[in-house]
Amino acid sequence: MAQSGDRITLGGAPEGFDASLVLAEVAKRGGPVVHVALDDRRMASMADALRFFDPSMPVVQFPAWDCLAYDRTSPNADVSATRMATLAALVHGMPERFVLLTTVNAVTQRVPAREVLKEAAFTARVGSRIDEEALRNFLVRMGFSQSHSVTEPGDYAVRGGIIDIYPPGEGGPVRLDLFGDVLDGARRFDPGTQRTTEKLDVVELAPVSEVILDEAAITRFRQNYRIEFGAAGTDDPLYEAVSAGRKHQGVEHWLPFFHERLESLFDYLPGASVMLDDQVTAARLARWEAVKDQYETRRLALEKRDRMDSIYKPVPPGLLYLDDAAWETVTSPVRMVQMSPLPRASGPGVVDAGGRLGRNFSPERQLENVSLFGALAAHVKAKMGEGPVVIASYSEGARERLDGLIEDEGLKGAVPIRNAEGIGKSGLHLAVWALEAGFEGPWRDRRLTVISEQDVLGDRLIRGARKKRRAENFLTEAQSLSPGDLVVHVDHGIGRYHGMEVITAAGAAHECLVLEYADDARLYLPVENIELLSKYGHEEGLLDRLGGGAWQAKKARLKERIREMAERLIRVAAERALRKAPILDPPDGAWDAFQARFPYEETDDQLSAIKDVLDDLESGHPMDRLICGDVGFGKTEVALRAAFVAAMSGVQVAVIAPTTLLARQHYQGFAERFRGFPLNVAPLSRFVSAKDAERTREGLAKGTVDIVVGTHALLAKGVRFKNLGLLIVDEEQRFGVNHKERLKQLKSDVHVLTLTATPIPRTLQLSLSGVRDLSIIGTPPVDRLAIRTYVSEFDAVTVREALLRERYRGGQSFYVVPRISDLAEVEEFLKNEVPEVSYVTAHGQMAAGELDKRMNAFYDGKFDVLLATTIVESGLDIPTANTMVVHRADMFGLSQLYQIRGRVGRAKTRAYAYLTTKPRVRLTDSAEKRLKVLGSLDTLGAGFTLASQDLDIRGAGNLLGEEQSGNMRDVGYELYQTMLEEAIAKIKAGELEGLSEADDQWAPQINLGVPVLIPEDYVPDLDLRLGLYRRLSSLTTKVELEGFAAELIDRFGKLPKEVNTLLLVVRIKAMCKRAGIAKLDGGPKGATIQFHNDKFANPAGLVEFIKGQKGLAKVKDNKIVVRRDWKADADKIKGAFAIARDLAEKAGTIKRKSAD
Repeated sequence: MAQSGDRITLGGAPEGFDASLVLAEVAKRGGPVVHVALDDRRMASMADALRFFDPSMPVVQFPAWDCLAYDRTSPNADVSATRMATLAALVHGMPERFVLLTTVNAVTQRVPAREVLKEAAFTARVGSRIDEEALRNFLVRMGFSQSHSVTEPGDYAVRGGIIDIYPPGEGGPVRLDLFGDVLDGARRFDPGTQRTTEKLDVVELAPVSEVILDEAAITRFRQNYRIEFGAAGTDDPLYEAVSAGRKHQGVEHWLPFFHERLESLFDYLPGASVMLDDQVTAARLARWEAVKDQYETRRLALEKRDRMDSIYKPVPPGLLYLDDAAWETVTSPVRMVQMSPLPRASGPGVVDAGGRLGRNFSPERQLENVSLFGALAAHVKAKMGEGPVVIASYSEGARERLDGLIEDEGLKGAVPIRNAEGIGKSGLHLAVWALEAGFEGPWRDRRLTVISEQDVLGDRLIRGARKKRRAENFLTEAQSLSPGDLVVHVDHGIGRYHGMEVITAAGAAHECLVLEYADDARLYLPVENIELLSKYGHEEGLLDRLGGGAWQAKKARLKERIREMAERLIRVAAERALRKAPILDPPDGAWDAFQARFPYEETDDQLSAIKDVLDDLESGHPMDRLICGDVGFGKTEVALRAAFVAAMSGVQVAVIAPTTLLARQHYQGFAERFRGFPLNVAPLSRFVSAKDAERTREGLAKGTVDIVVGTHALLAKGVRFKNLGLLIVDEEQRFGVNHKERLKQLKSDVHVLTLTATPIPRTLQLSLSGVRDLSIIGTPPVDRLAIRTYVSEFDAVTVREALLRERYRGGQSFYVVPRISDLAEVEEFLKNEVPEVSYVTAHGQMAAGELDKRMNAFYDGKFDVLLATTIVESGLDIPTANTMVVHRADMFGLSQLYQIRGRVGRAKTRAYAYLTTKPRVRLTDSAEKRLKVLGSLDTLGAGFTLASQDLDIRGAGNLLGEEQSGNMRDVGYELYQTMLEEAIAKIKAGELEGLSEADDQWAPQINLGVPVLIPEDYVPDLDLRLGLYRRLSSLTTKVELEGFAAELIDRFGKLPKEVNTLLLVVRIKAMCKRAGIAKLDGGPKGATIQFHNDKFANPAGLVEFIKGQKGLAKVKDNKIVVRRDWKADADKIKGAFAIARDLAEKAGTIKRKSAD
């Protein structure tokens, strides 16, 4: 029996200060220290604190799986990859001193043995031979999955001699270039742009999953499974998948069956000392109870045969998790230090570290008449007598703001520091460190006091910005066409896209898009003219006839309408600039204090919107600004600040919302934020008693009510304002016509701020700048806790657990179904399987009053679950609702799912979204892709929602008035948008008249009899190819094309001849467009040229051109024929470019001799 390690209790170690004690332990022992945190959040804050105290100390993390025990979902790929990278590092060598951070859940779960990780590594050097087959086998065995392009850890892609792999760990994906079987080059690249970032000499790969699917492991699994559960039936998808060597969703939960033996994390670190968070023992025992409980639930479910879901046979818990006895065994030889935040009297095995919890200013926060910052300043002055003081803020912005506020209280000369190295012998320091609560304690040789921003201002809800995944990568879905989509061709109207075909014309291969029109007519559109197509935003529509006049007539009619509308918008803007309005500006001291109450960090978009609004209020002209941003992106904060400025400047503010629920939410928000300021906020809606409503109306007329928040009750005839200065309208598009008229009367000379959650496409917004003031908030707030998203087939146990867990933590859940007809099935499930929860149903076909009543009841917490169709995507903000179950998630569009999922996770608690699909049914490829994207997108960058087509269609309607949404249906969304942009730009430039004739939407057709395509074996993925064609068609200059070529070489290898030709043809096309050439046909004997609308911009120049050809050019049937002798393809391309360039010079669109 090994000797047992020391057991020490360390008191006086509050959160934050404990990091300095962990570092002290490392220094004292001269070796690694394992810190076991209570949960993920504590682990992250420990990592922050270690970074603050000693940025040079190596810190590795070993997180727990982010799914429950006996779940159907696998842990997130990032989590698995981090775990494996850490284990591999521990096996293959670490520095002498480091800190390993882990959590109770991670450390009480067994892991694969060390020898497994020793063998499971793959190393390759540049210049050495590499066995491609062996590498592929290794990747499959180690849990990598093949995909078209790698975007997250655990993906790999093979394209000819190029292999892209995204290994676990921080570095990012690598690209291997094979020449035959020799590794020719290796480089890291950025998964966002797919471009190279650095060259590598050696590539080392570790497994990405704890389950390693090699022959031996599969055989072992099958034997263990049969021993445990008897012969597997035919309906066991897990057993079938593993037997076939496929990785099944959730297979990690059967880990013990795959390995000969499992070890604990402590086996990887013999001799390290272990430090435990407070309460770890209780958490560990509770964890074992919960695991046992879940095992029992699964076992009972297995015995019930009438299941809606597929079979699940659970592994006995002792094989994968440590119970109390097993824990004692693995930890007996280890030195353990149990930390506790409370002071302890020293004795045998007990030490007091001297740290104490800091002061919390919540009593001062609650009292109206005490200056909060005065109290802070007094406290800081007192503590500075004992030693240095650090105030830890959540962000740079917050640090600057705090600096200003303390300076006002007479504390000057605070020093900003990056970490603890910068702390002097005394004085006040400001750091950016997301600390939950302050502390004081001995540090180096003096007493250090740290005050956190939360101690002073109350809860902050900011998480550090995680690595942003570039939103554009996920938008390709919106632009890529899939067969069956409706598209609009500028000249021929609405058709249906059928796919791509390679067609041989004039002896050369040409890739074309096949479009079907009415009466089964087909149109083949060459890929280099792909920009003539745009997506028709709706699913259904009538196909136009090829060559019919109806489409041209429709377009001409629409042009006229667009022109009128553009004029109207511009006239409105001009009139507004002539009117006057009161100048409002923020009062200094109160303004800072008011801003500091905002518990999030403002996003850049939000800050610029706030600045725009303040500038408008100070301008002296009536503001008319529209703020667009998805629900929860922080529009309300902009409104709050505008209201604050207006009310403190002595005018009244009215806030109007379309439903009683929204009005109540706004009222609560406003009342909360204005507490303690000399402002009177009152509500007015159906939910206010008649007596209170009367009092509010009187107050408005007398001027004693400063801010009123209500529904359209505010627009009633009996409501008079004494001095209305600012009107804030939420979701204006949801008001009826009469209400809108009444709003217009109110608006005449006051500042108006309109908020809307229907996003407006960026492009439209650009074209309307200067016509209507827009501020767009396109970035979601910095990752409040990311929403944990699980994608799996419907599983009664999981759904029941999720709903009950939410109920027992005092929250509410949404259950969303795609169709009204699905409500009954889910109601049945809730009644039978989860009788403990109360639910209320809601859908769009209910009467408005009834719907409002149910929503309000749910908002008040009278029900646990809201079972609804997709109406939840519009505008609800219920902070207590933090679990979302989506039924048949494969039936929703990507943007819809994202919108729906955004309804949860609005508060400080972790939110869960379960996207369930029908058991035992194959999903379509696109549905699978959508769900995969959502599962991996737990943090979202800007533009994601805004680019999705269906939202755009809703968005433009409210900006331009309803009649326009009909026009959009006529020509499809993108085309409509470009026509509107052109119209506005021309009116602004004063070219009003000639609008109807000029038409910039045409593309030259070029036919040189040379092969023009991206070969399938060069870029096999069709969507990717289409996307490349689409990007290519928008490039015009030589520089852009060269950049594009460089990117292709980087991503796919050497350019084939056809692609080179394609790039050159695109350049010729751009030149033809400048010269006004609509058609250029080339052959060995020369070229035929036809101009757009048979006109040339400069007829005299054309005559010069023909003369200059010395008899080799002549005019024939409105075409110009130029004789040449072009033997090779290369001559044709060069010659055609030269002709186009010469004509462009003659047309006067380019300068002489600029070769571009």
